[in-house]
Formats: sequence, C-alpha cells, structure tokens
Amino acid sequence: MHRVVGALVASLLLLSAAPAMADSAAELISSFRLKHGEVRVVRDSTLDRIAMDQARAMAAKDDLSHDALGPFNRRVAPAGAGRAAENIAYGYDNFEKTLGQWIDSSGHRKNLLLHNASRVGVASARNASGKRTYWAMVIAGDYEPKGKGKGKGKGNKDAEPLVAVKREAAPASKPKSESKPKSSSCHIKLLSLCI
Repeated sequence: MHRVVGALVASLLLLSAAPAMADSAAELISSFRLKHGEVRVVRDSTLDRIAMDQARAMAAKDDLSHDALGPFNRRVAPAGAGRAAENIAYGYDNFEKTLGQWIDSSGHRKNLLLHNASRVGVASARNASGKRTYWAMVIAGDYEPKGKGKGKGKGNKDAEPLVAVKREAAPASKPKSESKPKSSSCHIKLLSLCI
C-alpha cells in the first residue's frame, strides 16, 4: 500500500513539474537567443506535444533519430508555422546540460537561433531500462496572424476550409431539393405525397 501511495505521489510531482520544466526551458532558450540578437520564445502546447511524441518514439526505439516518427515536416505541420526546426539529444537528465550540448554544436545552435522564432516545445522521455533520457525540442516561427490570410476573397488561406465545407455540403443538399416537387404544383402534401 505504501508503494502505491509513493508511486502516486511521485507521478503527481512529475506531472506538476512538466509545465515548469517547459517554462524554464523556454526561458533558458530565450536568454540564449536574446544574447545573440533574436527574440524571446514562449512555450507552445502544440510544439510540446510534437516534441513529446518525438522523445517518446526515440525512447521506445532506443534510437536517436529525427525520423523516429516519420519526416519532420509532416510531424510539425499541425503547428501551422512558416518555419520550424528540431533538436534532439540523449544522455543528460536535465535540460540545462542538454541545452549546453546544443549550444556547443553549430547545427543545433543554428536551430536555437532560428530567425523570427516565437514558440518552442521541449520534452524528454526515458528508454525502457530507464538508463537513457531522450530530448526533443521544436522551435518555430513565421506564424501567419489569425484573420490575415494571403490575398483576398475566396483565395484567402483562412477562408479555404469554409469553402471546402460549403462545397461538400452543396452536393448533399442538392439532391434533396431536386427531389422535392415545386410548392406551386402541390396543393396538399400527405405522407410525403404531393396531391
């Protein structure tokens, strides 16, 4: 019974620490970016989820790979960013040391300094043995402001989903309207029969 209670308390502590880790990770990344002429980044729940999925996939396979879940461009598409980059690592148990590792690597450093980046997601996961921690960071920017699509009218990027919905809805409703007799030729309607 004590083990169950202990496990529950430990789980709750880990869950409550996850947002704090992501916030402090965003602050650490922002601090580095500000020193190098770039703007702050803030935590983003979509990017956190993308990073967590990647970290968990690498931990499950015990393999450091950007393709653990498939191509990055497909995985990051739900974020809706114009530009995005991913850093991955394994080994360190804390983010500060992992960030230091990325700062010391030219390619990872370039990703940390992604121009116009405004949002970040960071996650870690342990492999099955619990001996290796995998990290994933997704940084993104060039988000299109809501309500301000490119162009005007039907070509507006934000309006496109509505147009698609309308196109799908029109054929479904058209047969119904065609099957109804015109109201002028129907004097009495009884059980869907026009007399």
